Amino acid sequence: MSANKCNLSNITAIALGSNLGDSHAILEAAIDVLAQMPATRVLSKSSWYFTKAVGPPQPDYLNGCALLQVEMIPEFLLEILLKIENNFGRLRNQRWGPRTLDLDILLYENRIIETPKLQIPHPRMRERAFVLVPLAEIAPDWIEPVSGLAIKELLKDVDCSDVHKEGY
Repeated sequence: MSANKCNLSNITAIALGSNLGDSHAILEAAIDVLAQMPATRVLSKSSWYFTKAVGPPQPDYLNGCALLQVEMIPEFLLEILLKIENNFGRLRNQRWGPRTLDLDILLYENRIIETPKLQIPHPRMRERAFVLVPLAEIAPDWIEPVSGLAIKELLKDVDCSDVHKEGY
């Protein structure tokens, strides 16, 4: 890995989602791919949650979150996540449309990044129960750097009625 793509170990939170194909198998396979990547270690993953889709009419999603330890800059991590999505057949035909796999960087340490290609923290995570519920399961005390609030505190401000743990 070149020096501009390498960084000392950082903790990042990512969201995973799928609503096309065998979503459970796709999400588990995506975790396996992440675990096998050089310079990446999966520290924990949440349960999977069924959630109502945001956007145009489409099937419900299966969502979750994972904490990764990475030795790369956020921009390079984004490139890798986009390649993984593509390898799982992700097509970008419609904004917020159905997808085989969606991978989003939610948090990267306590950094705030705003570039044309990347915003960290994820700009809509604070209003999305399908992100906050699984993230609170694995990182309830992580402070979201824009609001200064812990994930478990942010969760109190969203409607979680459409988020259901898989198997329940």
